Amino acid sequence: MRVVVTGGAGFVGRAVVERLASRGDHVVALVRDPDRAAHLTERGDGVTLVRSALADPGSLRDSMRGADAVIHVAGMYRVGIAKEERPAMWDANVGATERVLDAAIAASVGRIVHVSTVNVFGDTRGAVADETYRRDPAAGFTSWYDETKFRAHEVVEARIDAGAPVVIVLPSQVYGPHDHSIASDQLHRAFHGTLGYMALTDVGLGWVHVHDLADGMVAALDRGRTGELYCLAGPNHTLGAALAIAAGLGGTALPRVTIPTALARLAAPLNDALGGLPGMPANLAEAIRSGDGVTYYATAGKARRELGFAPRSLEQGIVDTWRRH
Repeated sequence: MRVVVTGGAGFVGRAVVERLASRGDHVVALVRDPDRAAHLTERGDGVTLVRSALADPGSLRDSMRGADAVIHVAGMYRVGIAKEERPAMWDANVGATERVLDAAIAASVGRIVHVSTVNVFGDTRGAVADETYRRDPAAGFTSWYDETKFRAHEVVEARIDAGAPVVIVLPSQVYGPHDHSIASDQLHRAFHGTLGYMALTDVGLGWVHVHDLADGMVAALDRGRTGELYCLAGPNHTLGAALAIAAGLGGTALPRVTIPTALARLAAPLNDALGGLPGMPANLAEAIRSGDGVTYYATAGKARRELGFAPRSLEQGIVDTWRRH
């Protein structure tokens, strides 16, 4: 197939491009800077890099003409951003989704896979959500990221209702090689014994290895039913439990210092007024709100049954990611 992948140079996008290219598909990777994405072409001539910030609808349509499928991976994931950064995140997560889907529809692409997130379920309050779970938007959002991804999800569902050939996949917390997220960094540091302190350890996450996620996304491309949602979620653990697993596998000890959430709350007004103290997010109050006892739990049961999705355990994923380094 000829498959257009947005965000091909990103953490998840890179894994998807590699999976598609390795099986012989021709991949058109839309990237901001082709010079910084040259590694995607190392597998041969099956990958074409196209410079795109996903801002121009006409250019997007041109890139998608003749494509069999589009996988929309691109987006912005950060929690605790300053208010002045909110428009950029809205455009990256909502505006870009509108432009990419509408361009794919205009180009008569027969298959579209949209990468959402289990975050659209919001705080599941300990429950393990499936694809039928619905949050109450009137109850508010845990972060600006949470709200923008939910609104992007609404954009996609509206296109599906209008007849667009879209399949939605919802990953949980992704980790693995080439990741620079805070979550992966903490696992890495715990494994190697360099984690300085812990905080918000009771946030509940589903840990999915990026290579398993890429396999699930390709399976959704091949076998997912149009209009359906598939949770590509890994095993559920609190952050504290995940760090303990990483430290145990690495033969290291967890740090003795855990910052009490109550202390972080006291520091938040000063931190946020100053735009972020050293090592802290610009909006600490948002970071606390999105992590203090919040659970983002989901089950991959449907994806297992229909797509053959088989996420590895967190223990195996940690070993596969860091023991060889």
